[in-house]
Amino acid sequence: MASNICTRLEIAIFMVGFVCANLVLPMCGNISEVFEYNWAPNHIISQGDQIKLTLDNVSGCGFESKKKYLFGQASVQIKLIEGDSAGTVTAFYMASEGPVYDELDFEFLGNVSGEPYLVQTNIYVNGTGNREQRHTLWFDPTLDFHTYSFFWNRHLIVFLVYGIPIRVFTNKEDKGVLFPRQQAMSIRGSVWNADDWATQGGKVKINWTNAPFFSTCRSFIIDACELLPETDDIMAQCGKLGRFWWDKPAFVVLNRHRSHQLKWARRKHLVYDYCKDKARFTELPRECIS
Repeated sequence: MASNICTRLEIAIFMVGFVCANLVLPMCGNISEVFEYNWAPNHIISQGDQIKLTLDNVSGCGFESKKKYLFGQASVQIKLIEGDSAGTVTAFYMASEGPVYDELDFEFLGNVSGEPYLVQTNIYVNGTGNREQRHTLWFDPTLDFHTYSFFWNRHLIVFLVYGIPIRVFTNKEDKGVLFPRQQAMSIRGSVWNADDWATQGGKVKINWTNAPFFSTCRSFIIDACELLPETDDIMAQCGKLGRFWWDKPAFVVLNRHRSHQLKWARRKHLVYDYCKDKARFTELPRECIS
C-alpha cells in the first residue's frame, strides 16, 4: 500500500533567518512517487509518512528522490539510532551524478551509549570534498524526531538544525573557490557501516549484537527548483536571477539575529573545523580565508 508523505502542510519556512513566511505546500502524493529505494530496498520499511532505514550485518540501505533540484530548501525530520550506535552513520544529503559530482552532507556519527552523537557536515564541488565540520547537538537526537535542513542559492549554502544555522559556506568564486551552482542534485538518505572511521577515528567498532539498527525519516519538505526531464539546461531553468524567493536580496547574507545564532552554534557546539586543522594543510584553503 502506498504511504502518503503528506496531504497539505501549512508550515513556517525558515528562509535562512531573514524572514519567516507561512507557506502552504501541496505536497500530495505518496512516498513511492517522490523517492525510490535504490540500495537494499528490503532493508527499508514505509510506515505511514515515514521511511525506516535498517542496518544489519548484511547491509545498510538508502533512498533517493526521483527528481533533481538546483537551489532552494530541503528539510527532513529524523529520529536516529538509539543506544549503542558506535560505528554507524545516518546520512541526509543532496548529490549530483558522475565523477565530478556536487554534494551537501549531513552525516550523523553514532557513538557508544551515553556519549553524544556528532553531526558532520561536508561540501563536495566537482568531486572534491574534505571540507568537514563536526558539531555536537543541544538535544538527544535519538529520543524523538528533529528537523535538519539545507538552504542553497547562488550566494551561500546554510546547514540548519531547527532553523538555527550551524554552518554557512559562502560563494567565493571571485577568489578562485569552486561553488556548487551548476549541477542539479537529488535528495537522499541512508544508513551504513562506517566503523573504520565514524567513532573515535575507527577505534570503536559496531557491536553487531545490538543489530538491527534503525533510523527513521519523516516530514520531508522540498521547496526548490526542480529540473524538468524535458530540458537539460538547468541554468536556464533554475539559474535565472530573481525568479525565485531565494534569489531575493534579503537572502544574500544572514541577518544579524541569525549571524548571532551561527556564532552561538560555533562557540558552543563546534568540535572540529577543517579550516582550523593545521596538521592537515601546508597552506590554508582559500575558502577558509575571510
